[in-house]
Amino acid sequence: MRTPGIGARKFLLYREFFGSPQAIFESSATSLKSAGFKESAITWIKKPDWALIETDLAWAAAPGQDCLLLHHPDYPERLKEIPDPPPVLFAQGSVDKLSSPQLAIVGSRNPSPAGAKVAHKFAHALVELGLTITSGLALGIDAASHRGALDGGGATVAVTGTGLDQVYPAQHRRLAADIIEQGGVLASELPLGAQPLARNFPRRNRIISGLSAGTLVVEAALRSGSLITARMALEQGREVFAMPGSLHNPLARGCNALIKQGAKLVETVDDIIEELQLSLPALSNIRNRGANSNEPQNCTDDTLLQLLKYIAYEPTSVDTLITETGKTPDIIAQMLLTLELDGRIISSNGGYSRV
Repeated sequence: MRTPGIGARKFLLYREFFGSPQAIFESSATSLKSAGFKESAITWIKKPDWALIETDLAWAAAPGQDCLLLHHPDYPERLKEIPDPPPVLFAQGSVDKLSSPQLAIVGSRNPSPAGAKVAHKFAHALVELGLTITSGLALGIDAASHRGALDGGGATVAVTGTGLDQVYPAQHRRLAADIIEQGGVLASELPLGAQPLARNFPRRNRIISGLSAGTLVVEAALRSGSLITARMALEQGREVFAMPGSLHNPLARGCNALIKQGAKLVETVDDIIEELQLSLPALSNIRNRGANSNEPQNCTDDTLLQLLKYIAYEPTSVDTLITETGKTPDIIAQMLLTLELDGRIISSNGGYSRV
């Protein structure tokens, strides 16, 4: 794993060619060179830095930490199916969650308030049905998805672009700790000490999609890491879902483009569950869950439903609502608070927008 220039694909090719990792280390430098190993790799194989290796092994021997090889019984079967599964997978937390039914939720690092709320809400609803939410511990949609899963009482998998001896971004240390404490797991193919380099994140993305039955993209620009994850999911034969958005929202263009290319348009949790056709513990109750319907949860009062019809997806002023409904400012304020607490509207730009 620490040999320079040997990624997942090369590892699998060399292991097949030589028969085993042991045979590689026992081969002569000439044999390695003729097989395609570069000089830097040969030098490492003939004289490894054993201090680094011992550090890795000591970390994996600690309680709640593990180092899964491809043949390890806890190595997730779904991840083995992708063309380039990581030969080594570091894990911290409840390793069994890596093999649970998962949905990846990814998106912009700088989402709109509405986008972050949608990611949180969907993650919250999906874990209640028995899914594990998988994402990349990044800012924005990733963090909202992890937190939504935790708030829903479920587990979440965070695949990192660094070694597991550090957390990136640093402000997510508390989130990472909460994921482990609540029965989730942190995972990475990168060794201890690996820094958050740009090249690490596309590698991480293939693991996010590879662990999951499908990937949901919530708000993504046309050129973004989220679309890379979606493309990898398609290449791996997994489902891709996208949340549609306004034509005027640059963060919706990536999702809209995915839908044009055949991704499933998602408006409710039902859209995901029906496509995945997974056997989930709580699936029998899905039709009874108000959160999955197109009508506001806890908003059964006709007056609330009527007010919601006057609130657009662009900011709508309170004065406009008073004029349209003929109700007093006090009543409107009370109704808006109820709808906002229910997660159906957000306050923005001096008004309220429907989400």
